[in-house]
Amino acid sequence: MLPVTDVSLVVLIGTSGAGKSSFARKHFMPTQVISSDYCRGLVSDDENDQSASAEAFDLLHYIVGKRLAAGRLTVVDATNVQAEARKQLIKIARDHDVLPIAIVLDIPPGICAERNRTRPDRQLPAHVIPRQNRELRRSLRGLEREGFRKVHVLRGEAEVEAAEIVTEKRWNDLRHLTGPFDIVGDIHGCRSELETLLTRLGYTLTRDAEGRPIDAGHPAGRTAVFVGDLVDRGPDTPGVLRLVMGMVAAGHALCVPGNHENKLGRAMDGRKVTVSHGLQESLDQLAAEPEEFRAEVRAFMRGLVSHYLLDGGKLVVCHAGLPERYHGRTSGRVRSHALYGDTTGETDEYGLPVRYPWAEEYRGNALVVYGHTPVPTASFLNNTICLDTGCVFGGSLTALRYPERELVGVEAEQEWYAPVRPMRTDAPGAREGRPLDLSDVAGRRVVETTLHGRVAVREENAAAALEVMSRFALDPRLLAYLPPTMAPSATSRRPGYLEHPEEAFFAYRNDGVQHVICEEKHMGSRAVVLLARDGDALERRFGVRGQGAIWTRTGRAFLTDDQLTNAVLGRVRAAAERAGLFEELKTGWLLLDAELMPWSLKAVELLRRQYAAVGAAAGAALPQVLAALDRAAGRGLDLGELTERQRRRAADAEAFTEAYRRYCWPTEGLSGIRLAPFQVLAAEGTNLAVRPHDEHLGWIDRLVAADDPDAPILQTTGRLLVDTSDDASMEAGIAWWERLTTDGGEGMVVKPLSSLARGTAGEGRPGGLIQPGVKVRGREYLRIIYGPDYTRYLDQLRQRFLGHKRSLALREYALGLEALDRLAGGEPLWRVHEPVFAVLALESEPVDPRL
Repeated sequence: MLPVTDVSLVVLIGTSGAGKSSFARKHFMPTQVISSDYCRGLVSDDENDQSASAEAFDLLHYIVGKRLAAGRLTVVDATNVQAEARKQLIKIARDHDVLPIAIVLDIPPGICAERNRTRPDRQLPAHVIPRQNRELRRSLRGLEREGFRKVHVLRGEAEVEAAEIVTEKRWNDLRHLTGPFDIVGDIHGCRSELETLLTRLGYTLTRDAEGRPIDAGHPAGRTAVFVGDLVDRGPDTPGVLRLVMGMVAAGHALCVPGNHENKLGRAMDGRKVTVSHGLQESLDQLAAEPEEFRAEVRAFMRGLVSHYLLDGGKLVVCHAGLPERYHGRTSGRVRSHALYGDTTGETDEYGLPVRYPWAEEYRGNALVVYGHTPVPTASFLNNTICLDTGCVFGGSLTALRYPERELVGVEAEQEWYAPVRPMRTDAPGAREGRPLDLSDVAGRRVVETTLHGRVAVREENAAAALEVMSRFALDPRLLAYLPPTMAPSATSRRPGYLEHPEEAFFAYRNDGVQHVICEEKHMGSRAVVLLARDGDALERRFGVRGQGAIWTRTGRAFLTDDQLTNAVLGRVRAAAERAGLFEELKTGWLLLDAELMPWSLKAVELLRRQYAAVGAAAGAALPQVLAALDRAAGRGLDLGELTERQRRRAADAEAFTEAYRRYCWPTEGLSGIRLAPFQVLAAEGTNLAVRPHDEHLGWIDRLVAADDPDAPILQTTGRLLVDTSDDASMEAGIAWWERLTTDGGEGMVVKPLSSLARGTAGEGRPGGLIQPGVKVRGREYLRIIYGPDYTRYLDQLRQRFLGHKRSLALREYALGLEALDRLAGGEPLWRVHEPVFAVLALESEPVDPRL
């Protein structure tokens, strides 16, 4: 049996005719094998064209590199008898941190020559095979020195025929272990604190006859994982090792090495090391232990693996941190980073190396848990967390419960070892890190969403969004959500109507949604409100102090006056306090979806330049036109039809002016401003947007009721529950809409009561998302959108195409919920911002703006 690591570079070595291609076909998948002959054919249309070899091997090396970067087992089918050819392949393997493995097919040259003579497609000169055989003979003894981690030599046809390839998992690949885990930070000989922490985590300690802890198991089957640096500096290194080794041997724990284990192990093996940083304490303590125990310690430390992939690759545990490109890889470079981290090449004022802040740039999906660099408090940074909270220096010993993401700690009993450098408050884990980087949003993007799969963002749309975001938007750390666009209901066939509620009700009934809620559309603009109970709460999650923010659908600050913004936020915060929402939802901040009124508060320039201009022009011109027609009619001219048409135009223009004026009124400070929240999107640790709409409106009613009654700014949202299976209920919904729109209202939004609704796909598969809401706008309001006289062109307007708008609404809705899920899950802000930015990018897709 020939063991081959599952992610590695396998280099077949043998003379022409040794049977490498047949061996590769027998033991590996076709996609795993990269043949030099095939690459030669790709670049020259002739696999035997030796003049194309240089280009062929350039291509081969390129393909090999791409496969190894993707973590794929790759086999190179070429003679590879020359050291220079192997050197390039070993370099590629090292560049991608995988093991190079050599499989040598040592077949007598006579057999190889005979095989080549029987191949009509290839006739080699007589000297080629003897020369290749000589080169092979020279290579056999030095393959391991060249850098191959495994060398398998098959001598003769019988051994080649009998060979069996066995794929081995990498030692660091424990993805099949799903936990739950309790990951413990740097212990440094603090055995008593470790016992206390394990007990607090629910483990039951097992002791030997002398009362020393030698194992600990959890009744619920949890597994402890130690991030290394068990030894040095503290009072009882042997006690810590005895306990951890016992837990690992019993299957109750996993352990990765720290730099202190690495150094202690080398010292115990008799290798020359510099005795510093607490190593002498460990050596002295271990010297008092029996030789049998010291031998067990040496074997234990030699067997530690640099890092582990756990829980399907969603969790990585190492000592000093690990960038994503090293996860699951095996090389000296990976082990070095896992043990020591990376440095900038500088030293600080204490003579210690300055660590490179790799966690600030981390963008991986796996949670990386590590230690090594003491921090005062463990906290998440870009989906990483440092658990070394300096127990031996008088700090605490910290564990992370996974997947719960809960921190459990015990205080140090005393300062056991004076630190050379005080624990840094700006160390990784003490701040959020870079919330946004150009590489996170530039170019074509594909965002994975839980509810709608992969959502693609075109490069040109991303560029347009980047322009808006970089020039006009708020601090991106605050932009936790952008509202999705909303599709209108299907076009109505009723005479005189472009939109009507019955289409919305029937559409939801056909989708299997029985209960919908109709919500009043307010005469304002969409606004997202981030409301902080206090500045500390906002800073903890968003890295920004303040009262919060109010922004538009494009991420711009809604109000240009910061003082007015804070006044609005203050009023809403006071109402939320009185309503008890902060306490009930156990949060220091709230994210609200709302309408801010009047419309003129944000769109005053649009009103002046477009709507008011149209109304003013019509008001100035049409009366004079009608007066001229009346004078002409007085002279006996028959202008009845023309006059009637112009009177209809004048009436339409007057209705148009009246329609947009309803959305405009003067404001001064808070006076005249109205905020109508209709959904509580999120609170700390919770995505509330998936809760039923009646629950949201209940919270909103309490918020509005708690507003200042003498000068209220909060406005309730009218609503009506409709049963789509009941014709009478639908008729009541239509009548309610008619009353709203007759009184000058914009219309209503119809939403599934359950908030998140899916269609049926059959065969046990979940169906696709159903529209989260459709707007049904009033007949007079649509004059603002389609023009004063749009009712005379309804036949043409009914040809409007809604497919793209509906698709856009669903994609943006899924992205918005994805952002809220990530926000609630405590993910780094750049991860939250990714789907938010995608919503803004999709807004630049070409779609009829009137829909």
